[in-house]
Amino acid sequence: MIEASDFVTVALLVALEGLLSADNALVIAVMVLGLPKREHRAALHYGLIGAFAFRIVATLLAMYLMRVVWVKLLGGLYLLYLAYSHFQGGKSEEERRSPPKATAWLGMSAFWTTVVRVELVNLAFSIDSILVAVAVSPKRWVVLSGGIIGIVAMRLVVGQLIALIERFPALVDAAFIVIAWVGIKLTLDYLHAAGLLPVEIPQWVSLGLIVLILAVALFHALRRERRQQGKTGQAAQQLFNNEGDVR
Repeated sequence: MIEASDFVTVALLVALEGLLSADNALVIAVMVLGLPKREHRAALHYGLIGAFAFRIVATLLAMYLMRVVWVKLLGGLYLLYLAYSHFQGGKSEEERRSPPKATAWLGMSAFWTTVVRVELVNLAFSIDSILVAVAVSPKRWVVLSGGIIGIVAMRLVVGQLIALIERFPALVDAAFIVIAWVGIKLTLDYLHAAGLLPVEIPQWVSLGLIVLILAVALFHALRRERRQQGKTGQAAQQLFNNEGDVR
């Protein structure tokens, strides 16, 4: 039976989805940026379809998912590998601050390889969201509604993150620092679930660290942009003055 409180629960789940998916959105944004700009929308579109399908199946199998903790370990190790590949030696600053180019894998094109990787990352990140949602409400339609609306909201956030990173390439380094931290957190979550680590890192601590890293990086990127604009203005003024002297 549908009750008025169910709609409040849906709104709560949407908010929780947004908080739990902040790091997910950043990882997806960096992955998609490796594709040509004309393919960004299509990659996010297919990723959204896959996220919907997985969310429906995963909600139906929520009890089983409680035992699939190894997915977090695989996801964490993969993200740590991405961060290591980005910061390893031999790359210039300009190369490092360019999103990694999408590459083909297992006979798939670079586009479909990116879509598959986005889906795998969604899988690793979605377990927390699903289990929290099931704990909040036993009604499957409520869990599905909150999760699906939250996924749409995350898709909008990813679009904004892509635009921000394109404007400030220096944020790519910050994004990979966040990716490294998220990889560490997923690995620690696995160790905690497996009973090997007594302490669990609260979600608010992880989210606060991510916000801090991005805020510091954005501050430096804005300051750098202002300095460059100042130098450009000075050069233009100098050129104007020189032309006046010639006349």
